[in-house]
Amino acid sequence: MKAVVLVGGFGTRLRPLTHQIPKQMLSVAGDTMLERVVRRLKGFGVTEVVLSLGYRPDVFLAAFPNGKVADVPVSYAVENEPLDTAGAIKFAASEGGIDSTFLVVNGDVICDFDIRQLLESHARNMGKATIALVPVDDPSAFGVVPTDDEGRVLAFIEKPKREEAPTNYINAGIYVLEPEALDSVELGQRVSIERVVFPALVEAGELFAEHFDGYWVDAGTIENFFKVSQDFRLRMVGDFFVQDELVGQIPQGYLVVGDSLIAKSARVSPEATVDRSVIGDNVVIERGAHIEHSIVMDEAIIAKFARVSESIIGCEVEVPSEAIVEERSVLASGCDLNSGERLSGQKIPN
Repeated sequence: MKAVVLVGGFGTRLRPLTHQIPKQMLSVAGDTMLERVVRRLKGFGVTEVVLSLGYRPDVFLAAFPNGKVADVPVSYAVENEPLDTAGAIKFAASEGGIDSTFLVVNGDVICDFDIRQLLESHARNMGKATIALVPVDDPSAFGVVPTDDEGRVLAFIEKPKREEAPTNYINAGIYVLEPEALDSVELGQRVSIERVVFPALVEAGELFAEHFDGYWVDAGTIENFFKVSQDFRLRMVGDFFVQDELVGQIPQGYLVVGDSLIAKSARVSPEATVDRSVIGDNVVIERGAHIEHSIVMDEAIIAKFARVSESIIGCEVEVPSEAIVEERSVLASGCDLNSGERLSGQKIPN
């Protein structure tokens, strides 16, 4: 089984963290988002992945020079210009030599769904496409998908008003496709699968869906990226992580220290405090510093007596001495702070 993983977006909802890094290459509790997605696909029988690339393909190539992600062989389909979802899938399938049933997943979706259930449903209904659905409290920011009793999709309504949504089940960003599902898309054409291809398949009675309940996060926003990182940390600090297929084992090179996940290469002063946080590779935390319920990414420096609370400190960022960063501030490479400065709820650079 082959899979196309969509990782070509610009990550605008995760700015400023994605000014230089594609969102799927951001670390989620010790492993990149991409590695977590691909590792789960491997568990369901995926033997080859085609990465649909657009923004900063060089970062992916440099990170996986041996052509494998999570021990799964990968090939690369690099778009010269954005092709939208259906165009990107068509291009990736062509570049990857896909000519039979295949999986498509959005690279920023973290979930614990049993993909075997989706594959089995697709085999039963014999349609051209089967999509995973998940319930949400507010469906207005997603594609809403009502179905009949047999799982056939009745409509595909993209981002309806909350009060007009016929269901709270939305497109979860995971699909099983037959190559014929994309016959209407010309190679190199910019086409949306949500707005063009799926509605056409609904009209033809060829689009089906499978309902899932469980853990599902679109990690492509600051709020959700913070959430999924902290969720994984919580699973790892207790004994539960040993049994948790979604999270897996503690990432190689990391340790659980109290209720925090800390890279072995990090240098944390014994006179510093780290509480309910994720600390990345080669981070330096100096004496008197206090980190609370936060994410500190690789190579960052938290200087003496600085305080970081409920915030994200990006790679190579330095928080100077006695500075205070709080209330979901997000600092990325390129920010320049002064000693003693206080930031609350700010994103730098803008």
